[in-house]
Amino acid sequence: MYRIENLELNKLISNIDKSIAQILDIALSGKDITPNQAFELLESKGLEYQATLMVADELRKRTVGDIVTYVVNRNINFTNVCVKRCGFCAFSRDHREEQGYFLPTEMIVEKAKQAHKYGATEVCVQAGLPPKMEGNLYVKICEAIKKELPDMHVHGFSPEEVLYGSIRSKSSIESYLNDLKNAGVGSLPGTSAEILNQEIRDKISLGRITKDQWIEVIKTAHKLGIPTTSTIMFGHVENSMHIANHIDIIRNIQRETHGFTEFVPLSFVSSEAPMSVQKSIPDIRMGATGTEVMKVHAVSRIMLNNHIPNIQASWVKEGDKMSQLLLNAGVNDLGGTLINESISTSAGAMHGQLMKPSTFRDMIRSIGRIPAERYTDYKIRRIYDNDDSPKEPLDLIEGNVEEIFGSYEQLANMKAHRFVHPSLKSISGKV
Repeated sequence: MYRIENLELNKLISNIDKSIAQILDIALSGKDITPNQAFELLESKGLEYQATLMVADELRKRTVGDIVTYVVNRNINFTNVCVKRCGFCAFSRDHREEQGYFLPTEMIVEKAKQAHKYGATEVCVQAGLPPKMEGNLYVKICEAIKKELPDMHVHGFSPEEVLYGSIRSKSSIESYLNDLKNAGVGSLPGTSAEILNQEIRDKISLGRITKDQWIEVIKTAHKLGIPTTSTIMFGHVENSMHIANHIDIIRNIQRETHGFTEFVPLSFVSSEAPMSVQKSIPDIRMGATGTEVMKVHAVSRIMLNNHIPNIQASWVKEGDKMSQLLLNAGVNDLGGTLINESISTSAGAMHGQLMKPSTFRDMIRSIGRIPAERYTDYKIRRIYDNDDSPKEPLDLIEGNVEEIFGSYEQLANMKAHRFVHPSLKSISGKV
């Protein structure tokens, strides 16, 4: 057995099922485990489950140490109108619905400027796919933000949006990504991955970007020097083997491109998701259990430790208490302050408006770790050993946060900036 300084872990591993012990021993020796071995860990219970968490934590400590990072950022979901109808999405609206909104570019820029005023180094720009969208819309948005805020990092446009933009602009994926890069996109969110299994995708999001298309967009972005995050959504109709295979696909891409900055497990939020509310999928689960959340993050660390050093917990999905627990299961990053988050919130997530940097720091310190603010590329901006002064601008906010930054509910119910279908604009003579 591979021996480590952690005597408690050594003792635990020596007393668990031999097959699980062998898998964990492989991971501790610095080698990659297979998807089948990851499946065994994802199915573990009792002492084997506890050992899996401890090994993930040990690997985290070796690879990234005791620093836990976060980024000061803002989400800008500029439209909820979408041509797709994904079973897990409660954010999107049909163009005929009253709650369909579309923010003009100047308002997007104003939201970015407000975020900059409060110390944000990144804006995350994602939205629905509006019908008959102007092909260069995403490019124009980036150019406008960078013109006003040249130092702001634009983390924008999922592979689904990139594909849609390329189709609407009648250009190749590579050409469109080049245009986005030249316009100022610094990185892409690796969302719209869900589960990288086409059979599952056809159940939960029929007609959405395919597994192969997602991989193509990601690999092309990496080839062009555009880094991306990577994600998984679990707790719906997938099983442990699907999860293991998904992480393996991510790992294989990283071996080839080295373009992923982090991996973010996202548990399915079911309360308002159409496929849950409508019971349109017979075998749908109502989200992952707490134990499953812990295991997926731990196994993500174990599988990816040699390739992607940063495993992120989504506090929007999991809340601050579970996110804090995940710091002992291989996680080293808590994501961003967000300021606004509409997509998970609309699905029923209880968190998402704002996480103050000081709250992140308190969460991190209370378990004996060291908080640090980072940039999007994981370069450290500031380490907070024991001194919190001066406080970050977001820490000084008092009163109703929604009054300052707005909310999804306000956007969906405001009369201004209602989405009008381009065909109707043409008929009315406004365009």
